[in-house]
Amino acid sequence: MPGRVTRNDDVDWDSWPVQDYLAENYREMHPSDAAVIAHHSAVYRGIAPGSAACSVEFGAGPNLYPLLLAAAASRRIDAVEASVAGVRYLTGQLTRGPDASWEQFHARCRELNPDLPPTLPEALSAVRVVHADVRTLEPGTYDIASMNFVAEGVTEDFTEFADFCGRFAHSARPGGRLVAAFMENMPTYRIGPASRWPGCPVDSAIVTEVFAPLTDDLRVTRIGPDASLPDYGDSGMVLLSAVRRTNPR
Repeated sequence: MPGRVTRNDDVDWDSWPVQDYLAENYREMHPSDAAVIAHHSAVYRGIAPGSAACSVEFGAGPNLYPLLLAAAASRRIDAVEASVAGVRYLTGQLTRGPDASWEQFHARCRELNPDLPPTLPEALSAVRVVHADVRTLEPGTYDIASMNFVAEGVTEDFTEFADFCGRFAHSARPGGRLVAAFMENMPTYRIGPASRWPGCPVDSAIVTEVFAPLTDDLRVTRIGPDASLPDYGDSGMVLLSAVRRTNPR
């Protein structure tokens, strides 16, 4: 219907085109990947190795490098994913062994944080795949919460985007660390030859507005568009680090 806003529950996430998504985004390391890894690594280097009992990748999808980044700090990493297709891919990566294309990502993550386990399978050994809707997570469960390209890519509705961000922030315990990446000004987009997926255009100001009442030590930066990636209509990425506030405003 013209003018109809697509929300998360309107979408068949079980049919997410994992292989098309990987082919377009993660079979090689793009400059934007390197920038996100550098940003997140700086956060994780400030966390003592093994000091986090459990961290969460909030809407993990098939992207493994956020799981690798958490491997030094976390004794357990919950990769929470609602899509059957995403869960199938993640489970296969852990049981059959990760795709060789992830080796370059592991090497870069470990170069920036030498406390990471020395091999890709070892770095993924703490990961537990959790087939669940992230909105059902118990608040305050995790020492570290990470979210990458999720809240702005599951809905066209700004109110629902803000709700996902709030649930992400509250999945960490008070004082827990938050790290996130968002596509900047991401419209509704296509992956592969035909599939259409919702997007909610956000920028640094919107991300700051949503997270400021929930966090302390909030730091929001951006990187420009990456010409080596498909043109999804975005204008770059917004990167966030913060600490969950004990008493949110």
